[in-house]
Amino acid sequence: MLKKSFLLVLVMLMPFIAQNSTAERLKDIASVQGVRTNQLIGYGLVVGLGGTGDKTKFTSTTFRNMLNNFGVAIPDNIDPKSKNIAAVALHAELPPFAKPGQKIDVTVSAIGDAKSLRGGSLMMSTMKGVDGVIYAVAQGNLVVSGFGADGNDGSRISFNVSSVGRIPNGASVELAAPSDFMNQKELVFNLNSPDFTTARHVAEAINDFLGPESAKALDSTSIAVVAPTDSNQRVTFLSVLEKIQVEPGKEVARVIINSRTGTIIIGENVIVSPVAITHGGISVSIQEYFDVNQPNALAGGETVVTPRTGIEVDENSGRMFQFKPGATLRDIVDSVNQVGAAPGDLMAILEALKQAGALKAELVVI
Repeated sequence: MLKKSFLLVLVMLMPFIAQNSTAERLKDIASVQGVRTNQLIGYGLVVGLGGTGDKTKFTSTTFRNMLNNFGVAIPDNIDPKSKNIAAVALHAELPPFAKPGQKIDVTVSAIGDAKSLRGGSLMMSTMKGVDGVIYAVAQGNLVVSGFGADGNDGSRISFNVSSVGRIPNGASVELAAPSDFMNQKELVFNLNSPDFTTARHVAEAINDFLGPESAKALDSTSIAVVAPTDSNQRVTFLSVLEKIQVEPGKEVARVIINSRTGTIIIGENVIVSPVAITHGGISVSIQEYFDVNQPNALAGGETVVTPRTGIEVDENSGRMFQFKPGATLRDIVDSVNQVGAAPGDLMAILEALKQAGALKAELVVI
C-alpha cells in the first residue's frame, strides 16, 4: 500500500511541477548517469560496385576468406582482384537499453582506394564494442549522397563524398549492453553544462518536490537522488523528475572569436569597465605622372621627359566612444556599430580591451 500511495501522490503532483515559465526542464539540462549510448565498430566488404571498388591487398584477402567460408577454394597463385568490391569500416551507436532484435543505423566508410560506394551492398559483418564483444550484425544496401564522374583525359568532378554511405536500420542488435541502472541505490543526474549554481538549484527543486534530503549536489556536475528500488517505480519516478522545472545559473561571461570566419559571439553577462576607444584609418594614395620639358626648337635643345611620383596620405579623423561603468552587451554592440568597425577591427578592439583589463569576460579565440 505504501508503494502504491507513493506513486499515486507523485503522479497527482505532476501538474504542479512546472510553475516557472522561464525555467528549463531537468531532462533538457541533465542526463542520467548510466543511461548512455555505446559505440560499435566493424569491418566488412561492400560488393556490387560498378567498377569503383579498390584493389588493395587486404580487400582481396578478405574476399578470399569470405569465399573460403562458403566452400569456394581459390588457388594461392590467383589473386582475386575485382573493381566491384571494396573494404569498408563500419561504425554505429548502440542506444541505451537496446534489446536483441532492434534495428540501428550503420555508417559505412571506404578504407581503401575505392572511388565510390554508390550502388553497393554490405555483406554480413559483425560489430563489436570496446570490450571486443559482438553486439550487432550489419548488412544491407547503402544510401550514398555524393557522386563523381571521371573523364578519359584524367579530369574528375565530384559532389559531396561518395566514399561514405549509410544503411538505415542496417544492423540488428544481438546483445544488450550491460547497465547497472536498476542496481544503483541512487539516481545521479549529470548536468550538460557543469555549474555550481545550477547544481544547487536542481537539488533544491527536487527537495522542494520530494522532501528534504531527497537530493544532494555532489559537485558542479552531479546531483544524487534517493530512488526506489523497484524497477517499475524507478521508471515512473524518473519520468516525473524529468519534468521538474529548474532555473539554471547564469553562464560565465565569455567572448568567443572565430578567427577563420570572423564570427564574434558576446555572452549576455559581458560588461566593460570605464574606457575610451578611438577608431580611425589611414589611406595612402600613390600616383605616377610625367613632366615633359620642351626647349625652344631654335636653341637646338632636346625634349626631356622627367618622371614624378606623388604620395598623398589621408588620415581620417578617428571617432572616439566611451563606455560608462557597467556597460552591457547592448552598449558594446551599439557603440561598435556606430563607429562602423569591421569584424577584424572588432576583434582587435576586444583583444585590446582584454589586455587593458576593461573587458570583464573570458576571451576565447578558436
